[in-house]
Amino acid sequence: MIEPLKTSQLFHACDENIFDFKTTQDLEPLNAILGQESALEAVAFGTDIRQDGYNLYAMGPSGSGKHSTIMTFLEEKASKESTPRDWCYVNNFEDGHKPIALDFPAGEAAIFQEDIDELIELLKTMLPAIFDSDEYRNERELINQKYLTRQAEIFNELQDAAKEYGASINITSPSKVTFVPVVDGKVLSAEEFKEIDPKTKDEIAERMAKFEQLVKLRLREVGQLNKAEQRELKQLKQKTTADSLDAVMGDLFVKYADMEKVVEYLKALKNDISHNVQDFISKPEEMGLPQFMTDYYAPSFTRYHINLLITHDAKNAAPVIFEDNPTHRNLVGTVEHRSQMGTLVTDFSMIKPGALHKANGGYLVLDMRKILMQPFSWEALKRVLRSKEIRIESLAEQYSLVSTTTLEPEAIPIDVKVILIGERMFYYLLHQYDPEFKELFKVSADFEEDMPRDDNSMVQFAQMIGKVAQHENLLPLSRSSVAKMIEHSSRQAGHAHKVSTHLGTMADLLKESDYWARKAGHDVIEREDVTAALKAQVNRKNRVQNRLYEQIEEGTLIINVQGESIGNINALSYISIGAHQFGAPSRITARTRLGKGEIIDIQRQVEMSGPIHSKGVMILSAYLSAKYAEDMPFSLSASLVFEQTYGMIDGDSASSTEAYVLLSSLAELPIKQNFAVTGSVNQFGEVQAIGGVNEKIEGFYDICMYMDPQQSYGVIIPEANVKHLMLKQEILDAVDAGTFAIYAVKHIDEGIEVLTGVPAGQANSRGNYPKDSVNGKVIKRLKKYAKAVKEAQKSAKKEKKKGD
Repeated sequence: MIEPLKTSQLFHACDENIFDFKTTQDLEPLNAILGQESALEAVAFGTDIRQDGYNLYAMGPSGSGKHSTIMTFLEEKASKESTPRDWCYVNNFEDGHKPIALDFPAGEAAIFQEDIDELIELLKTMLPAIFDSDEYRNERELINQKYLTRQAEIFNELQDAAKEYGASINITSPSKVTFVPVVDGKVLSAEEFKEIDPKTKDEIAERMAKFEQLVKLRLREVGQLNKAEQRELKQLKQKTTADSLDAVMGDLFVKYADMEKVVEYLKALKNDISHNVQDFISKPEEMGLPQFMTDYYAPSFTRYHINLLITHDAKNAAPVIFEDNPTHRNLVGTVEHRSQMGTLVTDFSMIKPGALHKANGGYLVLDMRKILMQPFSWEALKRVLRSKEIRIESLAEQYSLVSTTTLEPEAIPIDVKVILIGERMFYYLLHQYDPEFKELFKVSADFEEDMPRDDNSMVQFAQMIGKVAQHENLLPLSRSSVAKMIEHSSRQAGHAHKVSTHLGTMADLLKESDYWARKAGHDVIEREDVTAALKAQVNRKNRVQNRLYEQIEEGTLIINVQGESIGNINALSYISIGAHQFGAPSRITARTRLGKGEIIDIQRQVEMSGPIHSKGVMILSAYLSAKYAEDMPFSLSASLVFEQTYGMIDGDSASSTEAYVLLSSLAELPIKQNFAVTGSVNQFGEVQAIGGVNEKIEGFYDICMYMDPQQSYGVIIPEANVKHLMLKQEILDAVDAGTFAIYAVKHIDEGIEVLTGVPAGQANSRGNYPKDSVNGKVIKRLKKYAKAVKEAQKSAKKEKKKGD
């Protein structure tokens, strides 16, 4: 029979003598992240390579330090890279719905904005003064006088013509002329005109008709003169404006001469000001309108503003942007609207940038879960990365949700590295179901949950927690508390020879240990402070665990830990509720009888078991039939059930336990009830590793202490799980005292010997087992069933013959 494990195998303590410091305050902080060399290499590769599609997905469990590590890495890398160009939007004077994007060297877009603002403010003062000057008035007066003289000549010629046609002319305005016939030098009244003989009347009417045609012709000439005068006055205004603009804008054309697109904008700006100079010289307050109407009709100069979209300091650094709320508008920008006279209006000055604009020329970090939760954001990001340009589009207009007129800003070219941070599940799902994902995110950085536990890594671990304590303004840690942190980290990793790299959990434990240390009046965090923090964590979360243990202690849930029983065994279950995990025993019972080789899993029959549990029972059935019924019918009918379970059961960690209880029932050998068992079994009877071994053992130990702390107890686990053991001190003390034993087994035969105290038995050269062994008793029982089946079949044949 195998021997129980020694205390040294149940817990791997950290030797604090490997540390050469008094407190972590004496250590140099660890600049590199702990145990993530491979992931950091992937991050470096993904951010260095400049080819298309080599964006990065950083994956690993939440709280593993992915975000802080990547941000630190990127900020250091970006500090050595050049600052990207500034971007702004300006008005498109030819098509106001399509604003133009201009780019400038870092820091110069704001200077351009100041230049244009100064220009407009100067023109607001200068142009009214120029158009109010004597020089401009004189030139305007000369033009007016020239056309008034020509107009007077036309009207004088009409007066002379009127005499020839026998008419009296009255010029009321340059566009309105009236005339009446004159007979014998007298203007006739209407009554007098009626008394004239018809012949004379016809002659007068004919003369008046001809004169009317002449009047219309000459008035048309007057109208053309008026138009010519207005054109000449407009040309004078434009020439005066152009001369003024040439004087004040010449330096701007020289300053931005090497920026072709900026020069084109300056030309368009100059042309627009020339055609809209009236806005600069008009005075709405002189129109006599109410104040609200005056404000409405006041000229707006917003079309000349510069919308600074993205500006940078001229320092030598690329941007590193983390967008915590990656909505569509926060990602690619938006065009805002304002209410005016009951209508939503917008212009280029209301274009707002998104995270992609801010990160252009640098790095954009996004949380994968958050971007997938935002409608349209994921597709928008992929579209930008594919097209290499940011095009601001209105979702409301795209989906016809509003009829408000919006803008179509010119697209901005983009050069950005996108780093997605998320869980492995998202990476694998997207890689499988989104063809574009694998084309756009070709680099993955997988952050490990643990790393090997050796002297070098433990020193680095001490440096890391010392750095965290310093950063969070916590008390320094003593060597013994560091050792306790490492031991707990190994338990978190689920492996005695590894430590967890989960920085979030480590930082939380440090903060809570600091609380208990300060409460105890300590100057440094001691081992007992870490222990107090761990105990407090459990006490805050273990309400369900305590209630379950109370039900077992009271007998509501039947768990027997004394004596022996056939067909009854204690299985160990792993329970995870929220952030708390614990183990608890479950009672498994088995009944065997004559049958057709069927093992009935009652949990499966009532659909209360998962597929992995069902798989375990089927493997168990295959093992039993192959071992004990190789050359005879497997004439067995058996039933298995987890007693007093009212929820789903899954996992195969109880399959070895079910094997033991079936063997107990078949061999009619009682099982020691002060034992509990865990482990899965394969078709060859080998016991395989399971998860949560520490919690399972401690859960059974706690129950035993609840029920009768004076008795002795034991647990059987797979030998493959020995390397995972990091049990609490109470169990170590009980093992030393001989009141608790842990057995590690490789095969079902080893476990059944411990549980029954009867040798499993080895087959001889003829394949027979000793009669008093477990296997011998099982074979004997199965042969009995097979014989009974055979006799029943013979009897049935005889009865059939009699009937025939």
